[in-house]
Amino acid sequence: MEAVNDRDDGDNAVMQMEMRLIDKRGKERVRKLKKWSQDRGEDSYSLLFFLSPSDVKNSGFLTYDYDEPGKDDDQWLYLPALRKTKRIANDDKSGSFMGSDFNYSDMTDPDLDDYTFNLMKETEVKGHPVWQIKSVPKSKEIIKETGYRQSVVFVRKDNHVVVRAVRWLEKKGKLRYLDVKKLEQIDGIWTPTETTMTTKQGKRTQHKTVISYSSVKYDQDLDQGIFSVRRLEKGAD
Repeated sequence: MEAVNDRDDGDNAVMQMEMRLIDKRGKERVRKLKKWSQDRGEDSYSLLFFLSPSDVKNSGFLTYDYDEPGKDDDQWLYLPALRKTKRIANDDKSGSFMGSDFNYSDMTDPDLDDYTFNLMKETEVKGHPVWQIKSVPKSKEIIKETGYRQSVVFVRKDNHVVVRAVRWLEKKGKLRYLDVKKLEQIDGIWTPTETTMTTKQGKRTQHKTVISYSSVKYDQDLDQGIFSVRRLEKGAD
């Protein structure tokens, strides 16, 4: 799993995003976003702004993803309607990110030291050889923080991208299914450009989120000041 975390995902990137939230009746809500990301050494920083619709416009999300084992990642959510910035506490990271099927904990890379990994088997996904790996948190604290009791991930052998995953939620009976629908090479970097996360209880789909990326540009000259709470509170405009 170290190869997954260490794979080249671009040092500085800017991209457009579309988030589709689909309820169990098939009703969709569509949100447009813009994302900036930057690596500093082994740490990663990202800033997201919602561009539309109007009820979420200028809402922002700032993340500091630290590589140091045991150091908690920092996350802040800015809600312009309340003129308030909320720091996401560890106990809240199992919550839904802006009504989606992604938890706040899904927005950063996991600390590998917090998990036990076991290779289940070698198989294929969409014709590509993968490793099927079981991931189990070492403590109840990590389960509470992430919201997941265990996961099974499918890692492509050729590029170390997680192309599929099944996650068991802390609340028994519910599972989440991650599926990379589109994977492209952009500037030599393997980039998931369409990903779905589906929440199911038994065989019934309760909710689904589809995230698509476009206008992806790597190796951009980004000012470090972008990744600050002060910039977060200015909104996308």
